[in-house]
Amino acid sequence: MKFTDGYWMLKEGTVHSNAIEIYDYQIKGKTLVLYAPFKSIQTKGDTLNMGMLSIELDSPIEDVIGVKAYHHIGGLPNQPQFQLNETEHEIIIDEKDDCLIYTSGKAQAVIKTIKGKYELSFYYDGQLKTESLFKSLGYVETNGTAYMKEELTIAHNEYVYGLGERFTPFIKNGQVVDIYNKDGGTGSEQSYKNIPFYITNQSYGIFVNTPGLVSFEVASEKVSKVQFSTEGEVLHYYFIGGQDMKDVLVHYTSLTGKPSLPPAWSFGLWLSTSFLTDYDEATVNEFIDGMLERDIPLDVFHFDCCWMDEFEWCNFKWNPKTFPDPEKMLKRIHDKGVKICVWINPYIGQKSPLFKEGMENGYLLKRADGSVWQWDMWQAGMGLVDFTNPKAARWYLSYLEKLIDMGVDSFKTDFGERIPTDVVYYDHSDPKLMHNYYTHLYNEAVFNLLKNKRGEHEACLFARSATVGGQQFPVHWGGDCVSVYASMAESLRGGLSFTLSGFGYWSHDIGGFEDGCSPDLYKRWSQFGLLSTHSRYHGSGEYKVPWQYGEEAVAVTRQFTKLKLSLMPYLYTQSVKTHQTGIPMMRAMVLEFLEDRTTHSLDNQYMLGDQLLVAPILQENGEVEYYLPKGIWTNILTNKEYEGGNWIKETHGYDSLPLMVRENTILVTSENQCSAQYDYLSDVMIKLYHILPNQTLCQFVYGDDGRMGKVNVVSQEKEMTITLDGFNGDNKICYQGEEYLLSDHKITVKL
Repeated sequence: MKFTDGYWMLKEGTVHSNAIEIYDYQIKGKTLVLYAPFKSIQTKGDTLNMGMLSIELDSPIEDVIGVKAYHHIGGLPNQPQFQLNETEHEIIIDEKDDCLIYTSGKAQAVIKTIKGKYELSFYYDGQLKTESLFKSLGYVETNGTAYMKEELTIAHNEYVYGLGERFTPFIKNGQVVDIYNKDGGTGSEQSYKNIPFYITNQSYGIFVNTPGLVSFEVASEKVSKVQFSTEGEVLHYYFIGGQDMKDVLVHYTSLTGKPSLPPAWSFGLWLSTSFLTDYDEATVNEFIDGMLERDIPLDVFHFDCCWMDEFEWCNFKWNPKTFPDPEKMLKRIHDKGVKICVWINPYIGQKSPLFKEGMENGYLLKRADGSVWQWDMWQAGMGLVDFTNPKAARWYLSYLEKLIDMGVDSFKTDFGERIPTDVVYYDHSDPKLMHNYYTHLYNEAVFNLLKNKRGEHEACLFARSATVGGQQFPVHWGGDCVSVYASMAESLRGGLSFTLSGFGYWSHDIGGFEDGCSPDLYKRWSQFGLLSTHSRYHGSGEYKVPWQYGEEAVAVTRQFTKLKLSLMPYLYTQSVKTHQTGIPMMRAMVLEFLEDRTTHSLDNQYMLGDQLLVAPILQENGEVEYYLPKGIWTNILTNKEYEGGNWIKETHGYDSLPLMVRENTILVTSENQCSAQYDYLSDVMIKLYHILPNQTLCQFVYGDDGRMGKVNVVSQEKEMTITLDGFNGDNKICYQGEEYLLSDHKITVKL
């Protein structure tokens, strides 16, 4: 929030008290404690009748430095708090004549100890990244409310990204961002997934460690600074360094949790009943059989809200009028090779039989007077499950466990954003902090149930809301978008911001959620959706099966579904890398090509893994303009080569779009196009793209059973040798349009 009226003046009723100098400090083990009064101390009398900030520097993991500033330290401990990781590592604290230097790995915080000149500067590998200059860190009182605030510098050519799934402009400079989960669709400044972490093209990140509301002024109050503020007496943030932006995300996710590895089948096509449509078992069979009859591979079928009775969301009981024998129905679906997902939310409508049960046992959130908190938004008289009560969580999960035992494989964990603050939690958690954190408890509980019932890498959600650490419970989708091209573009912007916020996987409603979808948009969005990490057809009031939009839509869906399935050896390997490192599978161009300034503002194209570039077509005339970084690129749909370092403008039919592969790429694919889950190390097609002379290349391929294969390529001036290790079956090499069979796992090809 803004505390100033222009650059020089404060807003009326606002008082700033800033850290002025380091008066004293203490070294307590690996923690450096600083004492910074609100004015310069000249005499002992100056130490009376004024405030002071206590500032603690620590380091939970290497290359990350925490700053915790207190005004008054005696407040009651607030919960919840984010669950952060810590590791043993070396800390060095140097005491110089004019400064203190706190070092963790290659990250350094330098604090000036000059009288009347408090400054804190952050370095990584000897390079200055950002600074808290004089009068930047402080305590603010405005109209009776207290805040802690910090201002960190940004360079004239520095761009800020992240802060969760934001649908506003991709570069956050000039924006005011409030970290407060809301159900606002994809067409506003509100967000379902607010993450108090930003990353810049100067290769560092800042993470504000509170689940509460954080207000960011990103070059919007003072244009050369990012200001962030929180209500209360404490501000805690981390400087996260890295050699590049990828390295920053590696460190951030080491601190907050790596993305879990989704099951292989989750990368296939998901088809939904849609939201407010009429459907029963016959409709479901018609949809599933219709896909299979049209040779469109289907991996997951999703039942949205109306699998339960209206007004009773959630009762976790199949509507007997439309699904009289759900257990047998689910078995029949499984017999067709299709997984099952059902919609849930953490709310219990008053008409649901579970409401009375939850109320009588104290499982629902309460008001201060002990009554159940209720309102009529969404479901009449609904209450919210109190996940801080272990018995309430077990009660809620017991109904989901019955569904899993019945045959359900995954849950769409919808909502979790509209969380009231005028409530009392079972464990007395601060309701203001719980507003954002509630989604974490909700998704964590459901995800862990699936993991316990299905296995370590079989758990998969389709979640809408998130906070810090939610990357451990994939997958997330973008929420309620509109069926227009502009909404397709804003969804992509949101996804790229989201994956720059520590999340590895992201999806969206193909064709848009609200309103009707035109056949043209359906086909273009299908291309984009089936080249995202996860792919789901879903809508509100209309079915999203492809034949609703014509035979050409069927052909496009079939083509791009099979294309994605053929890429599964590559995609699943990229997913394993995401799980291991925290580098997102679907990523902004700046993350992959930081050295190329042109990529820093690109938000209409992206990298899918580290080798494929996708540029969705975002207008009806089929035109697309996209940028290729330096090198030779090949469109894998047309085999046309392009010289990088240039903008390209093209027009594409519905059977193509820019799907480009980098030079020196070993792309392992398969002719298995029946489902997403198969043996990625057997009967593969290894496609080599523009291999330069005198190269030694290696490509690992992971199977979903834990096995690993390796492709080695050694190119010389006149020949190239390809060697396979860990593969079986009949494997082929494709180079410059020629196919070669590797009968003995090694072959030499003339160049």
